[in-house]
Amino acid sequence: MKRRIFVAAAAAAPVILSAPSVLAQARQKVTYAYLLDPAYDTVVWAMRNGKVKSDLIDVEATGMLIPQLLQATATKQYDVVMSAVVGVPAALARGLEVRILSAALLTSPNGEGGGVWVKRDSPLKSGADLKGKTLASYGLRSTGYMFAREAISRKFGLNMALEGGDVRQIEVQAPNLPGALATGQTDAATLIHSQAWRAKQSGELVNICETAQILNELYGPMVAAVNVGYPDKLAARTSAFQEFNRVLKASVQYALANRNEVFEAVAKQTNIDTKFFDWWHDRTTSVPAVFGETHAKAVSTAWKMGVEMGMLKNAPDVAAVTWDKTLRA
Repeated sequence: MKRRIFVAAAAAAPVILSAPSVLAQARQKVTYAYLLDPAYDTVVWAMRNGKVKSDLIDVEATGMLIPQLLQATATKQYDVVMSAVVGVPAALARGLEVRILSAALLTSPNGEGGGVWVKRDSPLKSGADLKGKTLASYGLRSTGYMFAREAISRKFGLNMALEGGDVRQIEVQAPNLPGALATGQTDAATLIHSQAWRAKQSGELVNICETAQILNELYGPMVAAVNVGYPDKLAARTSAFQEFNRVLKASVQYALANRNEVFEAVAKQTNIDTKFFDWWHDRTTSVPAVFGETHAKAVSTAWKMGVEMGMLKNAPDVAAVTWDKTLRA
C-alpha cells in the first residue's frame, strides 16, 4: 500500500513541478519596432521598465532608423511596426497586407515642432520668400515633409512639386541639416523635433513658417504615423495584440503622469534636456495609442494628399485596413 502511494506521488511530481513553467510558457512575446527618437523612448519607457504590468505578454520594443523600419515592415520580422502614414498604401500596393492598430503620432493643436527654419540673419521672412530658393529636408518623400509641402502650397500658393516647382528641394541626412543651413548649402530647412528644440533654445535659427499650424487650420491635427500589424499574426494571436494595444496606451499614460521619473531617465540616456520632452508632448505631438474616427479621418486626408502629390497611386478605404479589434478610445 505504501509503495503504491509513493509511486503515485512520484508520478504526480513532474506535473506539480512543471506548473510554474507551464504558466511562464503561456506568456507571449510581442515584438515592436518603432522610430528611434528620444521623444518616443519616453513613450515605451514604462513598458520596458516594468512599470506597466501584463499577465499575458512581454513587449520587446526596439528603436530603429527609417530605412531599418521599412525593411522590418517588408520582412514581417516584428509583430507590430510603426509606419509612416503614406507607407501603408505603399505596402498594400506591393502586396503586403497590413492592418492599422493605433495612431502612433498625432500633431498637437499648438502646431509647434515643424516648420521651415532659416539662419537668424536670413533675408527670408516667410514661406512666400521660398520661391526660387533651396529648401532641404530629411526625406523628400516622407509623410512629415509631405505635410510641409502641402502647408506651403496652400498658404502661399507656391508650386511645391519636387521637380519643376517654385522651390528647389533637396534631401540631406537629418543630422546634417543644421550644418547645411550654417554653411549656406541650403537657404532653408525642415528640422526634426530635437533640432527644432535646440534651435529655439539657441536663437541661431528662426522658424519662418509653422507648417503644422497651417495644416491645423485647414484640416485639424494630422496623423503622421500609425502602428501596424499583419492579418495572419493578428488572427493567430488576437488576445496578445489586444493586450499590446492596452499596454502601449498604459505606457503613454504612465509617462505623462510620471514625467520627472520618465523624462529624467530618458534625458540621461540620450543627453538632452528634460524640458525637451515636456515641449514635445505638450506642444508638438501626442501619442494616441488608439484609433478613433478623428484619427481615421486624418489618415484619409493624408492619403488623399499623397495621391494629389503623386506620392501614392490610390487612397485605400481606411476602415478596410483597420484592425476590427483595435482600441477606439
